[in-house]
Formats: sequence, C-alpha cells, structure tokens
Amino acid sequence: MQATFRIEGLGKSFGPYRVLDGVSLDLFPGQVTVLMGANGAGKSTLVKVMSGVHQPSAGTMTLAGQRFAPSTPAEAIRAGVVTVHQNINDGVVGALDVATNLTLDRLSGKGARLFVSPRRMRREAAEVAARLDLDLDLRADIGSLSLADRQMVGIARAMSHEPKVMILDEPTSSLSSAEADRLFATIERLRAQGVAILYISHRMSDIRRIADRIMSLRDGRITGTFEDKPLDYEGAVNAMLGRSVAVDAVTARDGGEPIFEAAGMRLKAQSLPFSLSLGSGEVVAITGLVGVGKTQLAETLFGVRRPLAGSMRLDGRGYAPRNTAEAIEAGVFLVAKDRAESGIVGDFNLYRNVSLPFLRRLSRLGVTRNRAEREAARAQIDNLSIVCRGERDMMQTLSGGNQQKVMVARWMAQPSRLFILDEPFQGVDIAARRDIAAKLRASAAGRATLLFLTEIDEALETADRILVMSEHTIVGEHRNERLDMDRLLAEVAGGAMKGAA
Repeated sequence: MQATFRIEGLGKSFGPYRVLDGVSLDLFPGQVTVLMGANGAGKSTLVKVMSGVHQPSAGTMTLAGQRFAPSTPAEAIRAGVVTVHQNINDGVVGALDVATNLTLDRLSGKGARLFVSPRRMRREAAEVAARLDLDLDLRADIGSLSLADRQMVGIARAMSHEPKVMILDEPTSSLSSAEADRLFATIERLRAQGVAILYISHRMSDIRRIADRIMSLRDGRITGTFEDKPLDYEGAVNAMLGRSVAVDAVTARDGGEPIFEAAGMRLKAQSLPFSLSLGSGEVVAITGLVGVGKTQLAETLFGVRRPLAGSMRLDGRGYAPRNTAEAIEAGVFLVAKDRAESGIVGDFNLYRNVSLPFLRRLSRLGVTRNRAEREAARAQIDNLSIVCRGERDMMQTLSGGNQQKVMVARWMAQPSRLFILDEPFQGVDIAARRDIAAKLRASAAGRATLLFLTEIDEALETADRILVMSEHTIVGEHRNERLDMDRLLAEVAGGAMKGAA
C-alpha cells in the first residue's frame, strides 16, 4: 500500500538543542497510526512541523507522492493536512461565537466573500456541527463554553476540511465518554473514506479502541513500530520509555484526624446534598464522567464559587472562603484543570511560575527574593523529574506534559492542609503519571489530598479511597482494596443514586 504521507529523516533543532533526530514514518490511507511518546519526546514538535508551524532542520515530507513543505498552518490545511492540537485554545478563538469559529477557515481562506451573510454563516456552521452531532447554541461565545465543548468545537472545525491527513493530539483529554464516542464514530467515517490518521495519545482505552498500528517516539527518534495483530501494547509502552514500567499496587491507608469536613453540601438546586470527610495523610480520588460536578466541587473548595447549601470545616473551624486568596491563606491549594487558562503563564520562566501564588512569602520588605524562588523551583524540578535545562527556562519552551508537572510542582513547593488536584494527569505520559502519583502519596503526611479524575485507572493507581460522583452529588465510596468494580462502574454510569454520602 502506498503511503499518503511520508516523513524521511526529519530533524528539528532549536539552537543547539535537537528535538527531532531522523524521524521517519508513513501514514497510510484508511489507517489509524497511534504515536506514543513520553513528555518531551518530541511529539508536539513533530506535529508542528507536519502542520506548518515549524520548519524542519533536516529531512523531507511528501503528501500523495508530492513534496510537502508548508510554510504556514493555512498552507498545510489547504493541502489537506489538518490538525487538532493538544492545546484547546489553538483550535478556537475565544472572542468569537460558535458559528464564526466553525466557519472561520471559510471566512478567511482563499475565495472568501467580502461580505458575509450571518444567516448563511449560521447555516454552514450548523452543517459542520451536525457532522459531529454537536448540539450547541451557535450564537454563544466560545469563552462561555465548558472546556469539553470548546474541544468539540475545535474538533468539528478541523473535521470540516475533508482532509487527506488528520492529526489528532490528545483529542479526548477533556471529553465525556459520550463525546468521545462521537469523535470515534467520526474517525471511523474518516477511516472508511481513506483518510490517513495520526492519533497521539497516552490513554490505553483510546489506543485499544482505534489503533491499526502503533509507533513509539523517544528522545526525538522512532524506537518501535507495532503493527502485527494482536498489537503489542506493553511492547509499545516499553519502547516509548526505554524500560518496562511496573504498576505497584496501592496499599490503602486509613486517614488520620479529619482535616476537611463538609455537611449538607449542595452544588446545584436539583442535586442531592452530600457530606465529605478527608483525613490527614490519606489520598482520596473523586471519579465520575465529565460534567457530573467534579470541577464545580473543586472550585467550591478553593473559593472560586459558593455552594448553594451546606457547611465546610477545615481543621475543626468553619471554612467559607470568599475568594482564592482566602483559600490559599488557609492552606487549601488547587491544581486547576485547564493549565492554559488558569495555570501557566507562558511569558514567565519556570521558577516564577512555581512561585507565583507565594510571592509574598518569598519576599522581604516587598522585594522578591529570586534566590529563594530559584531554590524552590530546583527542588521541584528534581522532585517531579521535570524535563528542562533549568529553572530559568521559559514555560512555552516546555512540552505540555512538563508544563503540567510545573503546575503540580507549584502547589507542592509550599505546605498545605488540603491539596486539591483537578485532572492532574491530563497530557502526562504513563511513567510521569505514576511518578507524580508516587510523589503525592509519599508527601501526603500532614495534609489531606483530593484528586478529581475521570479515568478510573488513574484513581486505582493513586488513591486510598475512591468516591464516585454523579449528577453533582456523591453516590458511592470505595476503599481501594478488593473493591467491587461492577458496583463502582454502575455508580459512574449514574445507576446508583441511592446511598449518596
């Protein structure tokens, strides 16, 4: 079979640093090639070269047998190479509404009309949305949408181009299972139409579902190709990491004295009230589908929003933060879900991103102590194995997974009483995920740790207790020891509303 897209000896350097080193791969029509790589392996750089964001330092690319060397993303799209980037904001424009985002490429591309009919634009946008069963108000501003809905708009926009090659970089990271099902159905249609698909993911559930072949990338080189059936998933992971990764079973620990308690909590008017108690030294995961209230609860605990009803106590005293500053002062920290909007500051260096919420603590007479900042950052670089040249690196130079590690490092750099992490493993490779989980458990003494996770496997690898959330209330509780998986999965699916804690 002739490859639709061929890369031969591709190299990319930034100054003296070589990110891609002789990458060669073929993408075939009607096949899904999954690319696996650890954080910092070069995946994002490879995607940006393929999509015209970066120019290669060496090697060649061909599309349908013709030389392919796009100088801009628009040129790549016109040629038929379309990308859904990992950063959601790369695929949508927050200042515009849904309809304009869905038709943006038609409005700005070659042959675009000078005058645009709003009615025609909304009709074309509705056609684009229908291809992905996207049920959204086309007049709504993108900025008002949830993270998952923005992701779906970006995917729908990309799918509208009738591509020859489709590149999907961690596309399901913010999607519910129903939304992911719609995406997979669309991928099946593209595959049936002969589109060559490059799918980048760490999620084994995604990979097992759609992969025709797997390629592993490590240190800027392809280290393994797996296409014999059945696919060797473990071999692909080992090739990605250069070593085997053992899964250490969690030994569930009992919490000490209660650090955080909530009673009669209600997040929405129609939801059932629930209670919550988190003990010292324990790691608790709250799992559930996207949209069941996990992020709302995290933001309530962190002072971003107020509960509709109920009371909270921290270390035995009433706790009702009016804002995030009061929460931080009380020792309640949050690693937010969306690092691009509420996490990293791309124009700052690594050490300033780590110290940002604590500049007052690291200042003397109003002057920030840079040495203290750098020392705190260096300690966390070692603690979380952040891949970088040093603490002075600018954040935008780091891979997405290492940016996520910096966000975790930020809040681990200072002691807390309640440490909340909302989807902390998003965009993080398998080895890094288990490393972060181990660090969270090893440092858990003296605080309560609460993780909000959609992936049940992540909860099983990290938590002492697993709580299930459905319809904005807690519907189940499980000690992570010989737990009843059938019951847990039924609760996640929303079939166990009785017995809410």
